[in-house]
Amino acid sequence: MTTLTGLTFGGKTWIPKFLQAIDITRCIGCGRCLKTCGRNVMALRALNEEGEFVDDEEEDEIERKVMTIANVDNCIGCEACAKVWFMATFGDLMAGSRCLPLGD
Repeated sequence: MTTLTGLTFGGKTWIPKFLQAIDITRCIGCGRCLKTCGRNVMALRALNEEGEFVDDEEEDEIERKVMTIANVDNCIGCEACAKVWFMATFGDLMAGSRCLPLGD
């Protein structure tokens, strides 16, 4: 896989970290990451008691909602979604707690 490298406005090297996965067992479904992403990368989806995805219309079957990746090709690797997770930095997320970057 080719690594994309860019420069910040100040001339420093910047390597984007693309969203690869979201651990739905740890996601609390708060939607903060969804609100910060302007690229339509993620979507909230409903889970039933067995942990299976169900339609949002089936309100009586919904146990909770979790964030999922809807359009991974739209991710620009800006890390805005990870920065709003109040419990950790993106480095901690990359270590596998909730989200993983694409192809390291």
